[in-house]
Amino acid sequence: MTLQEYLQSLRGRRLAVIGIGVSNQPLLKLLLEAGLDVTACDRKDRTALGAMAEELERAGCALRLGSDYLEGLDHDVIFRTPGLHPRYLEEAKGRGSAVTSEMEVFFEVCPCPILAVTGSDGKTTTTTIIARLLERAGHTVHLGGNIGRPLLSEAEAIRPTDWAVVELSSFQLLTMERSPQIAVLTNLAPNHLDVHTDMDEYIRAKSAIFAHQGPGDRAVFNGDNEITRSLSGTAAGKVSYFTARSPENLRRGCFLRGDAIWFREDGAEREVLPLTDILLPGSHNVENYMAAVCAVQGLVPDAVIRDFARTFGGVEHRIELVRERRGVRWYNDSIASSPSRTMAGLRSFPEQVILIAGGKDKGVSYAPLGPVVNEHVKLLILCGATAGAIRAAAEQAENFRGLEIAEVPDYPAAVSLADRRSGPGDVVLLSPASTSFDRFRNFEERGRVFKDLVNALPE
Repeated sequence: MTLQEYLQSLRGRRLAVIGIGVSNQPLLKLLLEAGLDVTACDRKDRTALGAMAEELERAGCALRLGSDYLEGLDHDVIFRTPGLHPRYLEEAKGRGSAVTSEMEVFFEVCPCPILAVTGSDGKTTTTTIIARLLERAGHTVHLGGNIGRPLLSEAEAIRPTDWAVVELSSFQLLTMERSPQIAVLTNLAPNHLDVHTDMDEYIRAKSAIFAHQGPGDRAVFNGDNEITRSLSGTAAGKVSYFTARSPENLRRGCFLRGDAIWFREDGAEREVLPLTDILLPGSHNVENYMAAVCAVQGLVPDAVIRDFARTFGGVEHRIELVRERRGVRWYNDSIASSPSRTMAGLRSFPEQVILIAGGKDKGVSYAPLGPVVNEHVKLLILCGATAGAIRAAAEQAENFRGLEIAEVPDYPAAVSLADRRSGPGDVVLLSPASTSFDRFRNFEERGRVFKDLVNALPE
């Protein structure tokens, strides 16, 4: 089905779009320009929406705003925003509404192969590496999804020979009934348990990335992650693994040998990427490259992979070097909204770091973070709602030996303290291990605030 055919199928039907945020604005524009009957629903009131409310109404859109925006929904088709759990739309489904999403429709109408990445950590960097490698190899790539760019409105411009590379969150995958031609599952650990019913639901959502594949499709799994390894047995397509620990039983996929990434298939092995060619710091980025190498087999030559790795400096807010000042390196890892992500960030540096952490709780345990903090941190600076939980995790760990811990009221105070206490050769790392929603709209805003404060420090 083409995009135009899909839009034609919506004629005469009443549509509701849940959420008027950035991710749904292209969808609203697409539906309204097609002359369809659209109602935009959002918890925000007119004052909070500002000019957007009037702009939508001028385009012919009806509005349902305020705290009761979901009550009594009975539209023929409801487009769910990823952040809204489907359970809040059960009553509407009971009244006959069909519930879908921008990404689900894109999977239905996309004319080219789709390569999708999900996981608890590393998915944005892995998705970006894959997209850039395909581009370097001469493919036309459309990068989007959870990485910040909706693709549905661009579907008509996509050619069958192109590639769509998308990052998918568990919220997007929760109701997906289609899978990509190539699926990558970077890892799985407890995450987003403040939204998901439980860990089982979170795992089921992530599994949708490969659950609907056929024998001709491909799936890439982390062989060192117990959950992803156990899930791989249910994949219908051709399975590859990447592993830094257990290459001996690997039939197909990437592994480490010496100081290089190798690829093995059907008994044949070859060296693909020396670790010295990888500009990004940290063992977790070696894993990201192994996942990417598995995904692009047969599509990107090894020489292109090596050339790219030597120059790729990473994605903003992901262990991003902000500044080196007076011998101190300042890194922004604002994307680290879970303990596991912060643990990976800390292990990226050979030296002990000054860590700035804390934010909003999302229902996961901080206990595993404690031992890693004691091993890799020389000064722990905490602010935000989870400060107490992170402090407790560090102090209750068996390897606690009196690590200095300071709690501060805000980021200006955190940066100021880190500046006073750091000296030549030190690393200051913002890696919150928590979401940003206690003080910021998203992790991007949190990271930008941190970078502005660091860049404002006098020479």
